Amino acid sequence: MSDRAHTRLFADMDTLPTAKAHDKAYLHSLLAQRNQDSTPQPEIDAAIEAAFVRTVAMLVLDMCGFSSTTSRLGVIHFLAMVHQMEQAAVPAIVGNGGVVIKQEADNLFAVFSDPLHALEAALDVVRALDAMNAVQPPDRALRVSMGIGFGPTLVIAESDLFGAEMNLACKLGEDIAGPRQILLTPAAVAGLPSGQYRFREISPTIGAAPQSAFEFEASLLKKPLGTHGLR
Repeated sequence: MSDRAHTRLFADMDTLPTAKAHDKAYLHSLLAQRNQDSTPQPEIDAAIEAAFVRTVAMLVLDMCGFSSTTSRLGVIHFLAMVHQMEQAAVPAIVGNGGVVIKQEADNLFAVFSDPLHALEAALDVVRALDAMNAVQPPDRALRVSMGIGFGPTLVIAESDLFGAEMNLACKLGEDIAGPRQILLTPAAVAGLPSGQYRFREISPTIGAAPQSAFEFEASLLKKPLGTHGLR
C-alpha cells in the first residue's frame, strides 16, 4: 500500500492523532474496556465511531474460478495468477486515489473517498486485465467480479472494514457478480454524478429476501466500453 495514497485518502477525514485513528491496537483497547461492563458504554462507542467510522466507498474484488483453476492446474499456477491480478488491480486502485486495505487469497478490498473513484478504478482493473489476457494463453486468462458500496464504514488501516455497505459490496462482488461484471449498491449509484454512466437495476437475493442493486453497463462521457457494457 502506498503511504502517500493512504495519507491523501484519510487526511481530510481524520481529526484524531494519527497514532489513534484507524489503529487496530487502539480499537482492541476500546473494545476490551467496553466488554468489562455489560451495561451500555455510550462514551466508548462514541470514541470508536470518532476514531474508525468514515463515510467511504469500498471496492470488493474477487477472482473467478479459484476452485476449478486450482484443481486443474495446481495452487502454484493459481498463486501466479493472483500475483498478476495484483499487478493489474493495485495500480488501478492507487491511480484513482484508493487504498488497498487488505487482500485475502484471491480477494482484494480497497476504499475510496467516493463512488466515482471506486467505479473508475474497477473499470481500469477490467481494462488492465483485458490487456493482459490478449497476450497470454486462454488457460491463464484472468477474470474478476467486483462489488461497490458507499456509506459509513468502520475502517481499520491495513486490516479490515466493517459496515452494512461493506457487507453488501462483499455479497455483490463475491457471490452475485459474474466475470468482468461490476455491481453497485443503491447508495453507491446515488453517490455518482448523474448522466455519466448507464446501469441496469437487478434484484439479487441476499439473505432471505431480494435486494436492489445495479449492474454497470457503460460509461457515457468518457472511456466508452460499448453498448453492451462489460460482458
